[in-house]
Amino acid sequence: DLHAKCCIGYYFDSVKAELNDNITIFTRILDGLLDGYDNRLRPGLGEKVTEIKTNIFVTSFGPVSDTEMEYTIDVFFRQSWKDERLCFKGPMEMLPLNNLLASNIWTPDTFFLNGKKSIAHNMTTPNKLLRLKDDGTLLYTMRLTISAECPMQLEDFPMDAHACPLKFGSYAYPVSEVVYTWTQGATKSVVVAEEGSRLNQYHLIRQTQCLSLCSTGQYTVMMAHFYLKRKIGYFVIQTYMPCFMTVILSQVSFWLNRESVPARTVFGVTTVLTMTTLSISARNSLPKVAYATAMDWFIAVCYAFVFSALIEFATVNYFTKRSWPNNTCAAGVNYTTNLTKDASISTISNSTAVQLKPSESKAPDPKKTYNSVSKIDKMARIVFPVLFGTFNLVYWATYLNREPSRWC
Repeated sequence: DLHAKCCIGYYFDSVKAELNDNITIFTRILDGLLDGYDNRLRPGLGEKVTEIKTNIFVTSFGPVSDTEMEYTIDVFFRQSWKDERLCFKGPMEMLPLNNLLASNIWTPDTFFLNGKKSIAHNMTTPNKLLRLKDDGTLLYTMRLTISAECPMQLEDFPMDAHACPLKFGSYAYPVSEVVYTWTQGATKSVVVAEEGSRLNQYHLIRQTQCLSLCSTGQYTVMMAHFYLKRKIGYFVIQTYMPCFMTVILSQVSFWLNRESVPARTVFGVTTVLTMTTLSISARNSLPKVAYATAMDWFIAVCYAFVFSALIEFATVNYFTKRSWPNNTCAAGVNYTTNLTKDASISTISNSTAVQLKPSESKAPDPKKTYNSVSKIDKMARIVFPVLFGTFNLVYWATYLNREPSRWC
């Protein structure tokens, strides 16, 4: 047992000594690499262009703000380049280094062109990773939260789709000095985590990558597009269904008697005010754009139907009141004529009721037209629902079948 303990102790001592030797070796390697290293100069200065390979892993996407036209994204942003000044020979091919070394070596001056606000996470320590290969290749990874601009064309709202870009490149170096490429090509260099979506109103359909050059100074600009398709369910419940039901309610008045003025007035005024309220509330969730959206067109047409129903009742009511005086006047004239015609009969006996001929005893009743149905109402019962149904077929067929625009 004593011999075994001695052997184990000797083994650990040898391992500890080897580790100490490796640490000493790496310390000397790093000291040697940084000795005379000028981090103000890019790799290959005056000889070749520095190539920066990049890829992005999206850990969280969203939320998206329609009013501000921006989106928030949480990413692991990876950059890789070769600096031959940092080549070394040692017992390991890859050195996992502390992020403090990044301040002592040259790193790309990458910035996000359409970023409004970017945050580098520093809890509990700076979320940065640095790896150095023996051939001088560096891998530099950092965790960032970026709020970026997303230009939106809202003509098709809420059946709209958008391609939100993420643009980045070198701030100071033109393409003659620094170029950017995708690490794994243009199809696999931007990956979104399966559970990374934080979107309530959108579907994240796909993402694509492309490369472009700015016209001013020929700077490389890398772009990743995130394609979003808006979910329409919320707006169907909040806006479309109330508008639809309001229009149907306004057409119920066509089935009421034309003499029911209070009831039909309440229907007309209430539905008009309801549509006004819906149109105002629908705009609160949108930026103040100067053009009409698909929802605006739907609300406008619904408003026109509701207002037309009120105008229809006013027309019916006008002709109804006009017919009453005509019938009353006609009845009065006929009755007077009959009394004059049969005056001799009425003088036979004051106690006897006036006996009129059957053909002359039926004077036109001014109440004969009461509870009658107007021809305008009969027409409106058919025309209004048919027109509104046709409009809905054309509207939904037009907007739901539109393909989203493509970029890159």
